[in-house]
Amino acid sequence: MTVSEIARVQAYLRTLLGSTRIRVIKPARAGLSVEIAADEEVIGTLHRDEEEGEVSYSVHITILEEDLPKVAPVAGRR
Repeated sequence: MTVSEIARVQAYLRTLLGSTRIRVIKPARAGLSVEIAADEEVIGTLHRDEEEGEVSYSVHITILEEDLPKVAPVAGRR
Protein backbone atom coordinates (compact mmCIF):
# COMPACT_ATOMS: atom_id res chain seq x y z
CA MET A 1 0.00 0.00 0.00
CA THR A 2 1.39 3.41 -0.90
CA VAL A 3 1.98 6.25 1.55
CA SER A 4 -0.72 8.22 -0.29
CA GLU A 5 -3.27 5.41 0.09
CA ILE A 6 -2.48 5.09 3.79
CA ALA A 7 -2.95 8.85 4.30
CA ARG A 8 -6.24 8.85 2.37
CA VAL A 9 -7.65 5.88 4.30
CA GLN A 10 -6.57 7.48 7.60
CA ALA A 11 -8.34 10.75 6.68
CA TYR A 12 -11.47 8.81 5.73
CA LEU A 13 -11.51 6.77 8.96
CA ARG A 14 -10.93 9.89 11.09
CA THR A 15 -13.88 11.62 9.41
CA LEU A 16 -16.11 8.55 9.52
CA LEU A 17 -15.39 7.79 13.17
CA GLY A 18 -15.15 11.43 14.26
CA SER A 19 -11.77 11.03 15.95
CA THR A 20 -8.27 12.27 15.25
CA ARG A 21 -7.04 9.52 17.60
CA ILE A 22 -7.19 7.05 14.68
CA ARG A 23 -3.86 6.39 12.97
CA VAL A 24 -3.02 4.13 10.06
CA ILE A 25 0.54 2.90 10.46
CA LYS A 26 2.76 1.91 7.54
CA PRO A 27 4.59 -1.36 8.24
CA ALA A 28 8.27 -1.20 9.15
CA ARG A 29 9.15 -3.51 6.26
CA ALA A 30 7.51 -5.03 3.21
CA GLY A 31 5.26 -8.01 3.80
CA LEU A 32 3.93 -6.86 7.18
CA SER A 33 0.35 -5.69 7.74
CA VAL A 34 -0.72 -2.06 7.75
CA GLU A 35 -1.99 -1.43 11.29
CA ILE A 36 -4.77 0.76 12.62
CA ALA A 37 -4.31 2.32 16.04
CA ALA A 38 -6.31 4.42 18.45
CA ASP A 39 -3.67 6.59 20.08
CA GLU A 40 -0.88 4.07 20.76
CA GLU A 41 -3.02 0.92 20.95
CA VAL A 42 -3.15 -1.18 17.80
CA ILE A 43 -6.77 -2.17 17.25
CA GLY A 44 -6.66 -3.87 13.86
CA THR A 45 -5.28 -4.20 10.37
CA LEU A 46 -6.00 -2.67 6.98
CA HIS A 47 -6.00 -4.70 3.76
CA ARG A 48 -6.11 -3.57 0.12
CA ASP A 49 -7.90 -5.59 -2.54
CA GLU A 50 -7.95 -4.99 -6.28
CA GLU A 51 -10.36 -6.95 -8.43
CA GLU A 52 -11.30 -6.20 -12.03
CA GLY A 53 -9.69 -2.78 -11.79
CA GLU A 54 -11.64 -1.74 -8.67
CA VAL A 55 -9.74 -1.08 -5.46
CA SER A 56 -11.26 -1.57 -2.02
CA TYR A 57 -9.92 -1.53 1.53
CA SER A 58 -11.06 -3.69 4.41
CA VAL A 59 -10.52 -3.15 8.10
CA HIS A 60 -10.23 -6.03 10.53
CA ILE A 61 -10.63 -4.95 14.17
CA THR A 62 -9.70 -7.34 16.96
CA ILE A 63 -11.31 -6.94 20.39
CA LEU A 64 -10.05 -9.09 23.24
CA GLU A 65 -12.75 -10.27 25.65
CA GLU A 66 -10.57 -9.17 28.55
CA ASP A 67 -10.69 -5.57 27.27
CA LEU A 68 -14.50 -5.38 27.26
CA PRO A 69 -16.14 -3.41 30.07
CA LYS A 70 -18.62 -5.00 32.42
CA VAL A 71 -22.20 -3.91 31.69
CA ALA A 72 -25.50 -4.55 33.38
CA PRO A 73 -27.73 -7.09 31.62
CA VAL A 74 -30.49 -5.61 29.49
CA ALA A 75 -33.96 -6.65 30.65
CA GLY A 76 -35.66 -9.13 28.31
CA ARG A 77 -32.47 -10.09 26.51
CA ARG A 78 -30.10 -12.99 27.02
